[in-house]
Amino acid sequence: MKYWIKRTLFGFAGAAMVAGSIAGCAGQRHGWGGGDSAEFRAKMIERVGSKLELDANQKQKLTVLAEKLQAQREAMRGAGGSGDPRSQFKALFAGNKLDQAGATRLVEEKTAAVRNGSPEIIAAAADFYDNLNAAQQQKVRDFMDRGGRRWSHRG
Repeated sequence: MKYWIKRTLFGFAGAAMVAGSIAGCAGQRHGWGGGDSAEFRAKMIERVGSKLELDANQKQKLTVLAEKLQAQREAMRGAGGSGDPRSQFKALFAGNKLDQAGATRLVEEKTAAVRNGSPEIIAAAADFYDNLNAAQQQKVRDFMDRGGRRWSHRG
């Protein structure tokens, strides 16, 4: 692949990652990230557990996965130095020109946070999914086929 194509693709991927992290942080104003994350995580685990009819061992594996995902979110928010991720992003556009060095640094820091946390998340996801029975795995696949929309009341 030509150098400029690779560079463009990496640039778009980095911009998407930064935008995604900012969108995730912006969701806090609407109740997604604020409050007690442990309480939210417990409710999520209970809801998924009931939909998938998980046993205690499977719920424990789901809890580990949820904790790893939360740690990854926190690492993403913390990457790029101290302060609010939204203000960090806005600072790139503060002058007459885009702070390209700052944008590159921010993308590299976010990418490093994802790279460093991904092996643990992959292992936890595999441990959880591999311990589901065939019917439970099919429910997970059906959920993903619907684009990740919430399970309906009928399951």
